[in-house]
Amino acid sequence: MSLQVLVTGANGFVGKAVSRALLQRGDGVVGVVRRAQTAAEGVREWLLDTEDFEGIEPRWPVGFSCDAVIHLAARVHVMRETVADPLVAYRATNVEGALRVAAAARRAGARRFVFVSSVKAMAEASTGRPIGETDTPAPVDPYGISKLEAERALFDYGRASGLEIVVARPPLVYGPGVRANFLQLMNALARGIPLPLGAVTARRSLVFVDNLADALVHCATDPRAAGETFHVTDGRDLSVAELARALATQLHAPARLVPVPAGVLRVAGRLTGRSAQIDRLIGELRLDSSHIRERLGWVPPYTVEHGLLETAAWYRATH
Repeated sequence: MSLQVLVTGANGFVGKAVSRALLQRGDGVVGVVRRAQTAAEGVREWLLDTEDFEGIEPRWPVGFSCDAVIHLAARVHVMRETVADPLVAYRATNVEGALRVAAAARRAGARRFVFVSSVKAMAEASTGRPIGETDTPAPVDPYGISKLEAERALFDYGRASGLEIVVARPPLVYGPGVRANFLQLMNALARGIPLPLGAVTARRSLVFVDNLADALVHCATDPRAAGETFHVTDGRDLSVAELARALATQLHAPARLVPVPAGVLRVAGRLTGRSAQIDRLIGELRLDSSHIRERLGWVPPYTVEHGLLETAAWYRATH
């Protein structure tokens, strides 16, 4: 049975993949965007240029009732923060904005609200074992704190209103169109720059964007997902060195990985004021994604190799 699904952040990296996955199922997709003609082909765009979804309810399209919402829009990491109190700004978008969308959608008939959170709502690192959904959360930055607060506020709203809430926590998402650190890594590998990653053995969970999109469709459509929180990964965790070698192979570039001890990298991070970046590069951050497999029977449709091949092919075609 086809559904009508509202996707916020529909013109983003993940939003386009989610929209395509829904359209392939035969669902109708309305994408909330700030600029016209930026969503995936086949998406009915809703231009909503308001801060933190203020006034979303009176602007709701006449006659549009949706079955489910996949909420991707968020205030993400700001490299050069300019606001006086970042946590207030993150809460305004990630907590209050999400609640406004949920309330407006509920009044328009939505039964299910899928909130795309983040591993950072749980922790910045794992210690010896993957992090499970029921572990004690310990977010450390305003982004992670706001995501955890949004999860809790939405579950409270769901209990009060009857709206089914589902939370999905992905780790680093990669795929065609990826930006930030993953793109910088590919840039360095493609140019043959030596990287001090040869001795990094700590593993980190990843998820290919089309695997994440498939999981989010399950979260929006499977009755068994209601009220659940799911960690979503590819199911195979790579070290940064393994990731770099695999990417270099797909990029047809040499993997010049210098075996610099992790302790030396940490000292370099402190000296250059980049401790957080170094910790993200060499620290362990693994998620246990067995719950979504056991609860929903979900299996990632694509392997890590396929995901890296698609990502590298996009990079070679566009850079």
